[in-house]
Amino acid sequence: MSTAYPTPSTATVTRRLEWVDTDASGHHHNGMIMRLVESAEAELMSQAGILSEYFSSAPRVRQEIDFSGMLYFGQQVSATIVVEKMGRSSITLSFDVWGETWDESPRRLVASGKVIAAHVPPFAKRSEPWIDAIVQALTPRTPRT
Repeated sequence: MSTAYPTPSTATVTRRLEWVDTDASGHHHNGMIMRLVESAEAELMSQAGILSEYFSSAPRVRQEIDFSGMLYFGQQVSATIVVEKMGRSSITLSFDVWGETWDESPRRLVASGKVIAAHVPPFAKRSEPWIDAIVQALTPRTPRT
């Protein structure tokens, strides 16, 4: 039997792709995807009221991205991040990045993936259990059955 959680913790940010986000051909740099995802992550933690507690103690231990399309200079791009799993000392966040309607092309998924962070408080040498404030502020997505 699976455990059902309330509405998942999620946040979306939308930005316009700047020239600095592209290569000479006008297509996005791959690293821009993670910068956008990190902006969505910061928005999520800000909305949850735990921005400083989270970012001072949540280094990445894994990132994975599946690229499925291109973005172009000047295009609107949206990233949505969702809390998938809250472990004892880790968190799994999934994300989708969408290129909004552009030059007669419809909105389309351009990247998706996961980020896993561990709770490592400042000056700690290894991960430790999340503090209650973070656990209470983030609600994982309802597990799939």
